Amino acid sequence: MKNNWTLKVFFLTFILAMIFSLIANFLGDFNNIILIICIISIILIGIIFDIIGTAALSCDTKVLHSKASQKLKGAKQAIRLAKNASSVSSFCNDVVGDVCGIVSGSLVTILVVNLFINNDLSLWNVIFSSSLSALTVGGKALGKSLGVKKSNDIIYSVGKIISIFSKKK
Repeated sequence: MKNNWTLKVFFLTFILAMIFSLIANFLGDFNNIILIICIISIILIGIIFDIIGTAALSCDTKVLHSKASQKLKGAKQAIRLAKNASSVSSFCNDVVGDVCGIVSGSLVTILVVNLFINNDLSLWNVIFSSSLSALTVGGKALGKSLGVKKSNDIIYSVGKIISIFSKKK
């Protein structure tokens, strides 16, 4: 098979989910405030990657080529992201976004158990799960809109970040 992207995504998702699940289990022993901060952070990571994935699909490569012709740092990396928009979107939206959603859900369950270990969990579980869902879905909806409207700026910014870690040729 020439393009084994599906197999790569499968293994990458497995590894990321394992790492995040181990972190989630580790965080179960921490203070509930730290757990809440981690939940919000993971939701934000999912939203940010969703924005990047949407921006990759929406950006105009002409604008990025213009920046590259001016030899602006990160423009070549941004063009590479735009040319591989389908893979970038799949990784950002599906792999990272879905793993963050699953892990944040696990952390909410741990939080509910920590907070209300001797009480009836059903109402609190509904409240926390609903809040998590609203934050995630609402944040991603806002993020997708932003990703479409500011796609060139977002992809160029990601390109600049990637250029920091790229080897000089």
